[in-house]
Order: sequence, then structure tokens, then C-alpha cells
Amino acid sequence: MRNPKSVELLNKAIAEEELALHQYMYFHFVLDDMGYDVLANIFKRIAIEEMKHVEAFAERILFLGGDVELGKLPKPIEKIHNPKEMLEWAMKSETEAIDQYSQWAIEVVQTDRDLGTEQLFKKVVMDEERHFEIFETEFLNLQKFGDQYLAQQAMERSRRIGNISAKDSNL
Repeated sequence: MRNPKSVELLNKAIAEEELALHQYMYFHFVLDDMGYDVLANIFKRIAIEEMKHVEAFAERILFLGGDVELGKLPKPIEKIHNPKEMLEWAMKSETEAIDQYSQWAIEVVQTDRDLGTEQLFKKVVMDEERHFEIFETEFLNLQKFGDQYLAQQAMERSRRIGNISAKDSNL
């Protein structure tokens, strides 16, 4: 196996991305159940992007001759039901990922001289920065508009469902 430190760090990154993926999908399910479509879909879309990070890290590990370790979540999924707390969790998670992957990019170059893995970590850092910005915008919207922001999302869903029902019944 080439680049043992790189493989170790890539597997740690997989665990972190899997945690984010599962947590964001949990948030998606809860928010969708509450009728907050916009916020639910943001979490779903970003969860899918986190899944793509898992795939990229796994492909790099296999390229380096290592073995991919899946299902080793660093901590359990948190049962958070408050949208503001969900966004706080997400912003904290993205910030930690940015810091960690930036450090690991430096480390793989210093220990394994692995420029490919360094570039992968840097690319993912840019994605995580974008995720942070999206979550921060939603958090600020929630602070600025309060419960009205969420109520509007729920009302839009009700309107949409009402329109579908009316069309189906030929009214």
C-alpha cells in the first residue's frame, strides 16, 4: 500500500462525511415531516453532496491500494427537532470539517508527499465552505424572520397540496 498516512486520514474523512450524511438526512426527514420544504431540501441536497465526498475519498483510498472502511461513525446521530439547533449543528460540523481537512491536506504532503490526496482535501474544503455559507444564510434568515420564516414554508406546502387536491377532484 502506498501512502499509509493518506489512507488513514481518508478513512477518517469517510467516517466524518458519513456522520454528516446521516445527520443531514435525519434533519431532512424531521423537517419534511414538519412541512418545512425549503430547509428540508437543503439538508437533503447537502447530504447527497456529502455522499459524493465519501465516494471520492473511497476511490482515492482504492487508488492508493488501501482498504475502505465504512460505517465507523465517530458518534451517534443526534435527535434534534428544532430547526435552529439543526442549523447550529450543521454550521459547527462544517467548520470542524474545514479545519480538519485543511490540516490533513498539509499532513499528507508532509508525511507521504501525496499531492493527489492534498488536492482532494482542498476541493472538499471548498465544498464544505459553500455548505457552511448555505447553512449560515438559513440560520440568519431564521434569526431575522423568526417562526414566520418556517410558517411560510409550511403554508407554501399546504397551498401546493391544496392545488393538487383541487385539480384531482375536478373542482
